[in-house]
Amino acid sequence: MRGILIALVTAAVAACGHDAAPTEPPDRGSASADDLAREQARFDSERRPDLVVKALGLKPGSRVADVGAGLGLLTVHLARAVAPTGKVTATDVAAHVLELMKQRLAVAGLDGVVEGRVVAADTPGLEAGTYDAILLAEVDNYFSDPVAWLQAALPALKPGGRIVIENRIHHRAKSMAAAQKAGLVLRDETNPVPTHFLAVFVAPPDTATIKASP
Repeated sequence: MRGILIALVTAAVAACGHDAAPTEPPDRGSASADDLAREQARFDSERRPDLVVKALGLKPGSRVADVGAGLGLLTVHLARAVAPTGKVTATDVAAHVLELMKQRLAVAGLDGVVEGRVVAADTPGLEAGTYDAILLAEVDNYFSDPVAWLQAALPALKPGGRIVIENRIHHRAKSMAAAQKAGLVLRDETNPVPTHFLAVFVAPPDTATIKASP
């Protein structure tokens, strides 16, 4: 688990998150490097973040948004992929969760690659025409209106950019239906691990007519 549910519980906002409670309490304070390493190793073995990075098409210099970044378990992999000249915008609904994420990034020497950004519930909060990729990992099922969120996020993509949705299999039908209604074009779908699907979308041809979210 990436930890975004911490933000949801403490902020009482039903926006982005994950399916089960995190293994660490919200007020865990500063974790040791060993604790962070064990947590990261467990996550990496369960979720195959290398396949998520591949689906995003990241390379040094890329700009990517990690929506609902939580404790940064995926963020650290995105940062490594785009370093040293790229940038990760890691969003969450609670500032204190992003502060915990910074511990992981600092230990990995990647804190300069990632910008933590607090966003409102159901609002992408991403600049127009900026991102090569937008990642929603175990997040879209918490949006009150996923179709509206996806439509609001589309203008943030650069030409040829992609939106990648990764979530548990039991959310697949709703995720795919929302993406279709939002006008996204499916380019690829895989199962990085048996419990999750990974869908890669690109913008519809008429994205330019959609206004960017504030």
